[in-house]
Amino acid sequence: MKFTAVENTKIGEKYLYGKHKSGLDVYIIPKKGFSKYYAIYGTRYGSINQTFKSKDMEEFITVPDGVAHFLEHKLFEEPDGTNAFDKFAGTGASSNAFTSFDITAYLFTCTDKFYENLDILLSFVNSPYFTDENVSKEQGIIGQEIKMYEDEPSWRVFFNMLGAMYHNNPVKIDIAGTVESISKITPEVLYTCYKTFYNPSNMVLTLVGDIDEKRIEEYLDKYVKEENNLGEVDKRYEAEPRERVKEIVEQSLSVSQPLFSIGFKETEPMATGRELYKREIVTSILAELLFGSSSEFYMSLYSEGLIDSSFSSECELKPHYGFSAVSGESSKPREVYSRVLKYIDEVKNSDLIKEEDVLRIKKLFIGRNLRKYNNVENIGNDVISRFMCGINPLEYSDIISEITLDDIKERLSKHFDTSNSVLSIVNPA
Repeated sequence: MKFTAVENTKIGEKYLYGKHKSGLDVYIIPKKGFSKYYAIYGTRYGSINQTFKSKDMEEFITVPDGVAHFLEHKLFEEPDGTNAFDKFAGTGASSNAFTSFDITAYLFTCTDKFYENLDILLSFVNSPYFTDENVSKEQGIIGQEIKMYEDEPSWRVFFNMLGAMYHNNPVKIDIAGTVESISKITPEVLYTCYKTFYNPSNMVLTLVGDIDEKRIEEYLDKYVKEENNLGEVDKRYEAEPRERVKEIVEQSLSVSQPLFSIGFKETEPMATGRELYKREIVTSILAELLFGSSSEFYMSLYSEGLIDSSFSSECELKPHYGFSAVSGESSKPREVYSRVLKYIDEVKNSDLIKEEDVLRIKKLFIGRNLRKYNNVENIGNDVISRFMCGINPLEYSDIISEITLDDIKERLSKHFDTSNSVLSIVNPA
């Protein structure tokens, strides 16, 4: 297995890339002298991947909501009754896993016994074990988790926002599914989804630390098999209208003060690679300029008591969905919403964003990006999602240096469409 170095000499960082004979993409971020190691093993499979076809299927199939998350839970369980968490604990490693809209990943961090932990990781992810009994047991556990999140205010205000945005895209559906949908999950469904999405060419292994790349292949040969490679998965998504579903959605829960999320739906043609990365960076810079804690708008609302320090913005742009959100707590969420929209329109029709403001935020972001490379967990979590979207994360500084004031203004006019925005509110019960 041959590794090729990809380097950015300007920031003094590099990664090694190799493709295992099974089709698995492997990335190593060498951090010589670091005492900590981090490994994250992920598949391009999340909650939005409900309808799909692999090369050994004649037709597309659709599975119940929540299968990706269900699979994540079940893979830790071993046939002998033990689980991978216990094995990691025995080596002193800290382990975890997560399922998002488009990724499922398994990870560990440790200070020693890295290769022993890597063996555990590759072993349990590549050894599925599902029975009627353990699936039924997990349905009860995850059902309780789903019910708990139904009453979690910050979770509900977020997903209600997505529901107000999206007509058909499954990003609006809770990642864990519903109690009803998971009741339809069987061992056969799990094995079908596992075989399809956990095939090596659909997965990425990222390793961070003082790692000997020559030793990695022997562990991969042991667990990752060529015969499991089904190639690229054909994923199907329903067409999504440009328009929002509804402008305002409200719910009452046990909170002391209303929570709100103001959403802006991505309506530009979806992208991957460098184009997607630039779009994300431009949007993040713009959000910081408009709503960051150093902005005049933030200080104005804060001084009036309309917002507090919870006020923040985020953007999530992926190949098959995208949105920006401005969220926080306020006694007058509708007034905050009105002020946000009015402010955006004012900025669009004026020269309130200056060249020097863009330069200042770019410097801030470059500094944040560089600091990320001092922490193995931050590196691993960030780069695996980039690699899965065809992005070279080392291009960050090059891309951000290319961004101009015109790029910012163009993105403002296209993405922050006040005629298509949504407001989600969770009110005190």
